[in-house]
Amino acid sequence: MNLKDKVAVVTGGASGLGLATVTRLVEKGAKVVIFDLNEAKAKEAVEQLGENVQYAIVNVSDEESVQTGMKQVIETFGAIHICVNCAGVGTPGKTLGKKGVLPLENFNKIIDINLAGTFNVLRLAANEMVNNEPLTDSGERGVIINTASVAAFDGQMGQAAYGASKAGVAGMTLPVARDLSEFGIRVNTIAPGLFLTPLANTLPEHIIKKLGDSVEFPKRLGRPSEFAELATFIMEQEYLNGEVIRLDGGIRMAPR
Repeated sequence: MNLKDKVAVVTGGASGLGLATVTRLVEKGAKVVIFDLNEAKAKEAVEQLGENVQYAIVNVSDEESVQTGMKQVIETFGAIHICVNCAGVGTPGKTLGKKGVLPLENFNKIIDINLAGTFNVLRLAANEMVNNEPLTDSGERGVIINTASVAAFDGQMGQAAYGASKAGVAGMTLPVARDLSEFGIRVNTIAPGLFLTPLANTLPEHIIKKLGDSVEFPKRLGRPSEFAELATFIMEQEYLNGEVIRLDGGIRMAPR
């Protein structure tokens, strides 16, 4: 897919990996609508990136909220060709700890946002993509990229809910790609490792270095721009479909 003048929805696009992806898309000539709950950060992104970026206050786990956001995208830019799901939460909690069992509501909240929220957005984005005229000789109409995590494969202590949610995202990649193949819509997932997100930036320098040293090579945290570069590569590479790609410097997470 040629990204110039294409329209993208990026959830969690006001910061971190999402914002890096929005920035990269704009550099490629695309138009983007950020779905996020942080209005201050979303406004800041729009001010920095210009008129080809808009935002909508969207709760990804709420069907009506996402429907309203999709309607806003269509009214603003006329179509949806790309959907990148970066919104997520990762509050840790042991299954059984000193304070007792992990509250079921805590587990359900992470599943609801990370897994059900991702599916909620992608299905409604796909419903708009089917209205697109074919963009390539093969009949491509859209691209969906979800965000899992290395925790889907080697989750640490306290990551039962987070690991389950991200394993679910990884696990639904191929079935959803198969579901949407008849419409010319591709689906892939990126599973990032340790990245230098705004949250990581708040850590002391020696902690950041220690985390970076745990990566096989290169011995540093990933840069959000590297996530964005992979995301746009997936968009542009038409034969890449139904795949989960680890982007982690070869790290395999220790138990703690």
